Amino acid sequence: MFSLKNLFKILSFIIIITLAVYFAVATIQNKQNIMSFEDYDPPSSLIVEGTVIKKAKFKFIDVHSHLWDLPLKDLDKLVAEMDELNMGYIVNLSGHGFGSFRGTPQAVKDEYFEQSLKNVQENQPDRIGIFINVDFDNPDDAAHIKTQANVIRDAVAKGAIGLKVYKTLGLTSKDSKGNRVRVDDERLGPIWEVCGELGIPVLIHSADPFQFWLPKDNQNERWFELKEKPNRYYGDSDFIPPFEDIIKEQHTVFRRHKNTTFINAHLGWMGNDLDKLGKHLDEFPNVVTEFGAVIAELGRQPKTARQFFIEYQDRIMFGKDSYKPEEFHTYFRVLESDDEYFDYFRKRHAFWKMYGLNLPDEVLKKVYYKNALRLFPSIPKGLFE
Repeated sequence: MFSLKNLFKILSFIIIITLAVYFAVATIQNKQNIMSFEDYDPPSSLIVEGTVIKKAKFKFIDVHSHLWDLPLKDLDKLVAEMDELNMGYIVNLSGHGFGSFRGTPQAVKDEYFEQSLKNVQENQPDRIGIFINVDFDNPDDAAHIKTQANVIRDAVAKGAIGLKVYKTLGLTSKDSKGNRVRVDDERLGPIWEVCGELGIPVLIHSADPFQFWLPKDNQNERWFELKEKPNRYYGDSDFIPPFEDIIKEQHTVFRRHKNTTFINAHLGWMGNDLDKLGKHLDEFPNVVTEFGAVIAELGRQPKTARQFFIEYQDRIMFGKDSYKPEEFHTYFRVLESDDEYFDYFRKRHAFWKMYGLNLPDEVLKKVYYKNALRLFPSIPKGLFE
């Protein structure tokens, strides 16, 4: 017969068994010297020269940043932080904020953009630029695409300096029938063309690291990231195509719209194969690139990366992605120093060590600001004299 006394006995038994199993596992792990990959993080015993660089050697422009609270942000405080880093100008790609994603009414997105622009123009007009975002869903509605092209025209007239394309295009954007919208969907042509007409660049992020499609096993360099962020895995999707298909679609857009300048974000996911990236830039003279969130790829191949930067010094710009001031220090150290074997700041992106590229000053200046000044004529050049 069931009673509180019997329930108490059962619960007590479960607790005792659980504790026994816990301590048994802990004992086995300790005896067998077992620990998780996450826990294994020994400080290096290597004694070599090297110094953290907290301020860039030359003023720089960050062409890839996200300031999600721009309408209300204390811009004087932001600029003070920028000055500590020697950042002359920052480009906020999220002109419509989180509203740039599916389901937000256009009026709400427009208001976010207007308030962002107002805050910048009233407080720090010479230090912050804003990109616009548009909705790539439902390209089968010609009126919708025309509206998005007009959104770009209106925003540029008010002060927007570029278009940011999120990875949702090619991954999750859908037409009215629920079909995936390809990056190279011909119905999106007016959007790319208006950017070329207005002379603004398109910073485009297509797909994600190719490892997000590979098996999640001990052969996958991004295993830890996929463990921490399981929603980033696409290999078992019935909707999302292979990595190579999405990248091919992106390159088709570059080929079709030669009068539009594209910034292929994150080194076009070719940071692991700089020879391939070089051939890509050779093929598409209307494409430049930046290294937001992928500096770790460069820091593990200093000789190859240094030669690549020298050879393609006119085609690379500084990009960081998320705005976290302390993380810029690693970027400066990779680009400027000849230090060896130092830490990256996020293990899920790089469990390996970094090495400095020791770039020549003239190359650094181009990467830090000269290339961006050429692309964005509205940025005050006097900031960098």
